[in-house]
Amino acid sequence: MKKTIQYTLLAVCALGVAALSTKLTAADNAMPSCCMVGMTTTMSNEVSTNATPDLLTTCPVSGEKLGEMGKPFTFAYKDQEVKLCCKGCKKDFDKNPDKYVAKIRAADKK
Repeated sequence: MKKTIQYTLLAVCALGVAALSTKLTAADNAMPSCCMVGMTTTMSNEVSTNATPDLLTTCPVSGEKLGEMGKPFTFAYKDQEVKLCCKGCKKDFDKNPDKYVAKIRAADKK
């Protein structure tokens, strides 16, 4: 009888851990609501084909070379393609997007 109780407790614990890890995996893939505050563009990494291409080779926000931190985070802002070195720069971009779009367009004219 004692072993039956032990096996039952072990099975319940295993099921609890499995259920918890499933919930954590789903939560890890979702963006926290705090990151969505002030978002003016979609978080999609796809850009409209009508957007003007971003020809900068550096991040307009941080100045880092694009591609050094992995694939650049790309999105469209008012029909302008924007490439940032990472998603973290998006928050700073949203504070003053016209400043960074001006940098992109100045580089595109050269």
